[in-house]
Amino acid sequence: MRRWYTPRVFLSVDFTPVPDPSRVTESESAPGEVVRRAAELRDAINEANYEYYIKSAPGLTDAEYDALLNELRDLEAQYPGIKTPDSPTQKVGAPPSDEFAEVVHPVPMLSLGNVFDEHGLRAWYSRTLDHAELDEASMVCELKIDGLAIAVTYRNGILEQAATRGDGVRGEDVTPNVRTIRSVPLRLSGDDVPPLIEVRGEVYFPNSAFEQFNAEREANGLPTYANPRNSASGSLRQLDSSETARRPLAMFCYSIGYSEGGATPDSQWEVLQAMRRWGLPVNPWTRHCDSIEQVLAAVQAAVEERDGLDYGIDGLVVKLDSIALQDSLGSVGRDPRWATAFKFPAEQARTRINAIHVNVGRTGNLTPWAELEPVNVGGVTVRRATLHNRDEIRRKDFRAGDSVIIQRAGDVIPQVVQVADDNVRDSSSRPFEFPETCPACDEPTLETEEDASVRCVNAACPAQFERLLEHFASRGAMDIEGLGERVAQDLARNGIVQRLSDLYTLRGREDELAELEGMGEKKIDNLLEGIDRSKEQPLSRLLFALGIIGVGSEAGEWLARHFRTLERLQSASVDDLLEVDGVGPVTAQTVHEWMSLPANQEMLQQLTAAGLTVEDDSPEPPQDHPIRGLTFVVTGTLESMSRSGAESRIKALGAKASGSVSKKTAYLVAGANAGSKLQKAQDLGVPILDEAAFLQFLDGNAPAETAPS
Repeated sequence: MRRWYTPRVFLSVDFTPVPDPSRVTESESAPGEVVRRAAELRDAINEANYEYYIKSAPGLTDAEYDALLNELRDLEAQYPGIKTPDSPTQKVGAPPSDEFAEVVHPVPMLSLGNVFDEHGLRAWYSRTLDHAELDEASMVCELKIDGLAIAVTYRNGILEQAATRGDGVRGEDVTPNVRTIRSVPLRLSGDDVPPLIEVRGEVYFPNSAFEQFNAEREANGLPTYANPRNSASGSLRQLDSSETARRPLAMFCYSIGYSEGGATPDSQWEVLQAMRRWGLPVNPWTRHCDSIEQVLAAVQAAVEERDGLDYGIDGLVVKLDSIALQDSLGSVGRDPRWATAFKFPAEQARTRINAIHVNVGRTGNLTPWAELEPVNVGGVTVRRATLHNRDEIRRKDFRAGDSVIIQRAGDVIPQVVQVADDNVRDSSSRPFEFPETCPACDEPTLETEEDASVRCVNAACPAQFERLLEHFASRGAMDIEGLGERVAQDLARNGIVQRLSDLYTLRGREDELAELEGMGEKKIDNLLEGIDRSKEQPLSRLLFALGIIGVGSEAGEWLARHFRTLERLQSASVDDLLEVDGVGPVTAQTVHEWMSLPANQEMLQQLTAAGLTVEDDSPEPPQDHPIRGLTFVVTGTLESMSRSGAESRIKALGAKASGSVSKKTAYLVAGANAGSKLQKAQDLGVPILDEAAFLQFLDGNAPAETAPS
């Protein structure tokens, strides 16, 4: 079995061999000649689809194709028992569905980090090579299709399920809709298709088809759609799949999510070739590159060819070619280390700022935005755009009434770039004054010069509370099942939960919860049970869940391990916080300010009274352990644990784990395929441990010798 995406979480998928559904045997209702003719028709139509959509070389005229399809449709109408799941007639859609079922992706569908210029691309490549400890690596460049990410599962070659990306972990079951897309085969071909395989790709609306589709809607007096991407997304989420079938969507496949059984390719380039052999639509533009210079040439070619394509692209995806290297590099957060998206320069337009407002985000960050005279940018009507931060407004002197140039950053986020060169201001024009207090709760704000940010640090601020509540309940924080975005909004907007501690007063208030839309008895029970279970989460999770700027999941562990109790952390000074490994001046100041605010102190008291875990009872690092206080660097591949696992073991014993070798390094732990760090350690005379010696050291047995090997 090959697992293609990190993190390495693989949920079990039931795999039971099923009979080939295309081989229908003779029955009382279907004579043998009918069964054989239906099979011939399916094969002929599927082959015609492959030639048309995959090879771009039609072998049949439209009339010939329609004749075959109509004959098959007539046979299936006369003998319903001969209809198979992979029949081309299944692409017309099914009756409307009441709702989309939830699908848990066996391997999460990760997002991509972005770069925007040559410098950013080179920095990503250098950083990736450093992580991999290589001097060079081949790459594959693919056009970044502007559509909707989809995962399609085939069992025994037959399309079984299709799901949207969703939040990366859970998506929506859109199988009936994806089955209607003509370029998506209902049955894969070839004798090397794994028995169970999930392929991933992008569903899009071809530009030419979109224009024709809009023209037809306008002729029929129907409203037209803004752009192909939004139309693709909306079309794929139709509850009536027959409506989806009337929309000429298409798909390009770009990766394998997971597979079971059978051989699997060892490189991204081979993955693309294999998928094409199996009959899946793969974009023909893809490039194989052996250097960053070749990648830059591919970027330039894509920019030049962009306007001539019949589909929207907003960049280029660059991936390391080796699957083994992808697996070893893993991901950071939700972004794979081994891939990035080179985003094209944004499209720009001219408009007018009607007013300037300030929004308060989940973390309390005050973000200014401009209310604009509506303008079309890249097929999207833009009415508001970000102004970044306080210093950006001052530096560029944005004012209400100004004529400005706006753009969609990465073709997505609208932003105001500059005041137009020929802008004329009248006597009423005034510089924008950034508020000194939070516009939502009127509490004083905290200014951070390092990142030019202005934040509200009041945890009870209503404007940021909905998002804070959702974050508090998220999987990496308190992990409260049933408390997602919609429920968080309903709880906050209806005044049921006004601060985080109110969550722990909901038991006994079921009548209030029942008044919320969609909250039946079962959902209420699940929510309350999830809230009760969250009390058992460790202190480190609670600290992360509070949404304090600079305190991620790792910093939560550092703070919990260092201070051991919430009470000690609350009374810590900035200097006390700076003693924590990994906590810098900005985070120390922010944490101190947050803990000092009376409203936050009151809330923490209520959380403590509710029974949450406010002490870290993990074992103290032994004072006499020989590893304590030393600095280690781990390189190469270890057999008994991952590199991050080794670093966690090191930290748990009171030592430090560094990412680079220096004269301060006490030991280098060298696994298989160790690279440049091994050579540097040898040059500096740093003692080197193999995995066996490292494990003995973790058990308290210091190496007999410290000379470099």
